[in-house]
Amino acid sequence: MRYADGGGLTAAGRRRRETVRLQAAELFKRKIEPPEVARRLRVSRKSAHQWHERVYCTIG
Repeated sequence: MRYADGGGLTAAGRRRRETVRLQAAELFKRKIEPPEVARRLRVSRKSAHQWHERVYCTIG
């Protein structure tokens, strides 16, 4: 389910979350696998795998 209010995060929280996603995209471009990205950025493996799919569906 998606939340219209950004999942209950403040504007600052949404900015931090986006910063982490962009850091993950940079790591994926360097061929770092999702489990290692998750460890480095201290996020769940599930999130890292989802982001990885989105990055490669977008940039090929």
